[in-house]
Amino acid sequence: MRDPTVTAPSTPAPPGSLGAYVARARAAGRLVVQPRMGMGSPATMRAGLQATRDAAATSVGTITLDSYTRVGDHEAARTALRRGEQLNGYPIVVHDLATTRAVLDGVRDDRFPVQVRHGSADPRAIFATLAAVGLDASEGGPVSYCLPYSRKPLQRSTTDWAEACRQLDRVREVGAEPHLETFGGCMLGQLCPPSLLVAISVLEAMFFRTYGLRSISLSYAQQTAPDQDTEAIRALRSLAARLLPDVDRHVVLYAYMGVYPRTPSGARLVLAEAARLAVRAGADRLIVKTVAEAHRIPTITENVTALEEAARAAEEPGGTEPALDTGLLTEATAIVEAVLDLAPDPGRALATAFRRGYLDVPYCLHPDNAGRARSYLDGDGWLRWAAVGSLPIGPEAVRGRPQRLGSADLLAALSHVADRFDAAGVLAHDGAAPAPATNP
Repeated sequence: MRDPTVTAPSTPAPPGSLGAYVARARAAGRLVVQPRMGMGSPATMRAGLQATRDAAATSVGTITLDSYTRVGDHEAARTALRRGEQLNGYPIVVHDLATTRAVLDGVRDDRFPVQVRHGSADPRAIFATLAAVGLDASEGGPVSYCLPYSRKPLQRSTTDWAEACRQLDRVREVGAEPHLETFGGCMLGQLCPPSLLVAISVLEAMFFRTYGLRSISLSYAQQTAPDQDTEAIRALRSLAARLLPDVDRHVVLYAYMGVYPRTPSGARLVLAEAARLAVRAGADRLIVKTVAEAHRIPTITENVTALEEAARAAEEPGGTEPALDTGLLTEATAIVEAVLDLAPDPGRALATAFRRGYLDVPYCLHPDNAGRARSYLDGDGWLRWAAVGSLPIGPEAVRGRPQRLGSADLLAALSHVADRFDAAGVLAHDGAAPAPATNP
């Protein structure tokens, strides 16, 4: 049962857009599932899209780009193609437009949207190319694709992303509705307290809206404690409803982004929990992971299997749980409002916020990140603040008795989810009841 506490967006997306597709699935009570699939070969990429479309699930297609394209080294991507080297994604900028149009022809339509996923701190060439081949959906953000993946100054990233948003918005001229998804709810994938993830996701969405986008999804990555994640997703929906009432919007959940379970049974359990979390908390789209995630790039078949397993888990009976309120929404709101007060332009506000430490991502080594905020896992597996630095949430956000993390403690925290679900998977395989989808 979907969480009824937050209403659907007031501004629907036009038919044919990713936003409209997700809205139709929401109305039918179905969770949209999506792989993180990308292949260098056009023929294999097309086969992956077809398999995703034909999966026994309500699915969205993905073209994930290669590492060379991500960092703007298009000449290296071109050389790799010429030598017949296997790339870890689709080099959309160097493939000619006719080739990519042929990949999409007869596969991508109003009943099967395709999103380009990239990881680039400067997506201008990517967005120009995807618009030229008739695509209209992508993801990322000026913070979430700068701090983890580059050393580019944040001020430069916000300028580049502003131009990229304007480029993507131009697809409206040919009758399409561009869609952009924030990656802000996935900062570093792990060990970032959820209130900061929620705040950055909302701030990036507001940045997108400022530069023309009117169909936006807000991300959140599954973390270490299901109850805390449920509260975080509901807080994200609530804050987005208040600050983005004039856009078509939905929430997308990522299956755990950190160290993934090494056993197939553990990987399946964490994915199933992610699907149940999405339904319980009211997320509309789930980015899945596969049983191969901890070892290698998954095959098309493994991606399809993950899509179908997630779809089945989402259909399992389960009611709406009582809403928790540990102050997460209050913290996220305080961070967002403090950042918005810094400047009328959201790009300037974001850069200033990091310079002053109003936004500060634990364990992030980017030069523009203050590095004074710290987090830890408490005894129940919840992510807590150990130190808040200059975050505008006050010292009262530090609860309990935070430990000083040594290297062994940090490694244990990073492996917490993998270890828990691998152990639960072994119990399930041996015939015992698996660990419940609540905190240990």
